[in-house]
Amino acid sequence: MMNKTLKISLVAIFALITIQAQSQSNRQADKLPLGTIVYSLPSTTIQFVAEAGHESFIAGPYAKFAQKYLGIQAREESGEFYKLVSVKMVPYIEADNSNIALNLGNSKTATLNFLEFINQGLIIWSDSNAGKEQKMRFAKTMDKSAFTSSLSTSNLTNEKSTLYKTVQTTSGLEKVAVQQNQVVEKSMEKRAEETAALIFKLRDKRIDIITGETDATFSGEALKSAIDEINRLESEYLSLFIGKSSFDTQRMSFELVPSAESQKQMYIAFRISDNLGLLPSNNLSGRPVVLELSQEGKPAEVPAMDLSTSKGRVIYRKPATMNAKVMDGQTLLLQTRMPVYQLGNVLSFPLEIATAK
Repeated sequence: MMNKTLKISLVAIFALITIQAQSQSNRQADKLPLGTIVYSLPSTTIQFVAEAGHESFIAGPYAKFAQKYLGIQAREESGEFYKLVSVKMVPYIEADNSNIALNLGNSKTATLNFLEFINQGLIIWSDSNAGKEQKMRFAKTMDKSAFTSSLSTSNLTNEKSTLYKTVQTTSGLEKVAVQQNQVVEKSMEKRAEETAALIFKLRDKRIDIITGETDATFSGEALKSAIDEINRLESEYLSLFIGKSSFDTQRMSFELVPSAESQKQMYIAFRISDNLGLLPSNNLSGRPVVLELSQEGKPAEVPAMDLSTSKGRVIYRKPATMNAKVMDGQTLLLQTRMPVYQLGNVLSFPLEIATAK
């Protein structure tokens, strides 16, 4: 009996809540009379499309011997390296957080004026937004076997060692030298020395073929094929000292919304790291790329205006024209002019005024 009473009470409470919610929704709908529209003020969002050149470098196994055997400097540390190559800045307009109700009624003049303000971009529909293509980036796995095909010399060598054993002779016990051969692994420096010798041998052979100082005669396509093969082998052997690099481009997009509350109007658009690449502004691993906005000329003085929509006035926003600079430290990357709506003035206009066509 108690469970039945509890169930009836819960149903009654739920019905009461539903009725109250519907009543509240109806009251909110009743607040907007027929002919009322809701719009927002425009806001400028700045999109940065940045590109960085990416080098994935694998140091050669003989890098530390490059100076000794080839007379060249070689990088000894593998790694990922990035360099900023381009920045594109694209401003676009979207609705801000304001929701302004305006009653146009049946007035054709008010409707035409409102549509003209929409046309001019001084006001904007509340659901207006600019879609952006999403891009993803995946880390590249470093190939540890990049030099396998370049190793040309044998990894093993023969070493001679002298051992002594004691033998019985007519004059007594004597030590006798015994030669012993064994196969051992070559040292890294020995292999580097042999590879350097092969490089110089290839260079000598190339000069001999070009100058005709050979027993064989090369001409036409045969000469080109021989030189190309020597160049390929030299490049492969040389990579064991100077390493191998692969290059691609990292491309990322960042967005920034200037704020009227910022006094200096300086923003970190994104960051760039020499080892991590393009990063968002909140990642402190990279150095900042800064956007600096400054007012073009002296700001116009605007008299106080009636900003109430209840008197048949449309509230609109006039953008401020700003000089925009994008800086990487002391290096100027980009400079341009752009209108920024939220940094401008909010004005009003009587909708019933007939505008000339």
